[in-house]
Amino acid sequence: MTKATATIRDVARAAGVSVASASRAMNGHSNVTTKTRERVEAAAAALDYVPHLGARSLTMAKTNTIGVVLPDLFGEFFSEIIRGIDRVAHAGGLQLLLANMHGERAETAHAIRAMRGRVDGLLIMSPDVDADFLNANLPRGLPAVVLNGHITGVGHGSLSIDNGAGARAMVAHLVARGHRRIAHIAGPSGNSDADQRLAGFRAAMAELVGDTAPRVFAGDFTEAAGEAAGRAIAADGGIDAVFAANDVMAVGCMAALADAGVAVPGDVAVAGFDDVPIARYVTPGLTTMRVHIADLGARAFERLAALIAEPGVATPPDETLAPELVVRGSA
Repeated sequence: MTKATATIRDVARAAGVSVASASRAMNGHSNVTTKTRERVEAAAAALDYVPHLGARSLTMAKTNTIGVVLPDLFGEFFSEIIRGIDRVAHAGGLQLLLANMHGERAETAHAIRAMRGRVDGLLIMSPDVDADFLNANLPRGLPAVVLNGHITGVGHGSLSIDNGAGARAMVAHLVARGHRRIAHIAGPSGNSDADQRLAGFRAAMAELVGDTAPRVFAGDFTEAAGEAAGRAIAADGGIDAVFAANDVMAVGCMAALADAGVAVPGDVAVAGFDDVPIARYVTPGLTTMRVHIADLGARAFERLAALIAEPGVATPPDETLAPELVVRGSA
């Protein structure tokens, strides 16, 4: 026979206190004596009582949960973002509710709206949608922070990476190493990070090399796209350095070059962007622009926590994080 689930009334009865006192004790209110709190906690433990989170949310008007909507939940970049967010959320006693956009605007809108009433605030990484789209779909009054994007309005904030400056720094590094025939493996068109890195690459090539039409290979941030570009670069034979828009494509490119007998960096130098964990473990180690991915997630959470704590306060200015050049053996 299944044991009946204990309720707060059962706990109050066992502790010999009112339901209100038991509820205040379980919710950590300060206006409860130590003796009462100990009796209630002992009764709850004896009855194996677990608070009903839905009921608690209605009572306290808080869910103690933060929503996180990302373009994908797969891959080292997004794993690092989630790790950084979870690190500070866990320290604050909060839970995370994750959702995946799958790259479709309709699914993005659905994922954002589905968070209504379930979270106290929302973190969104939205490289494919603009501020108008987010303002139209965010539940009214819900604090939100956008990573790598922009949003307007009280209770909203943004963090972004200076992709243009990062791309210029990488091109400058390759030029300083003597490379001039530098190609770029681009990310997906329409993705703001990818577009900014491509624009930064082209501007830097024009400024530093005098090349106004450098080679650009289409990509989509996947290892397969990097491999395809690597095979084309090996067949071309006229390129002496490659700057990929992310590390995953750079690693795929290195694998294809190795298969074709092209030495890295002896024949072709290879560099990436992000500094995901695998970048330091491939051979040779991957030169890249470090984004401090986990810290980006943690910083976004801290900005959101501040917005939740002080609703209605003027939103702080957008914050832009500068990537850092990390030189390893590949370039």
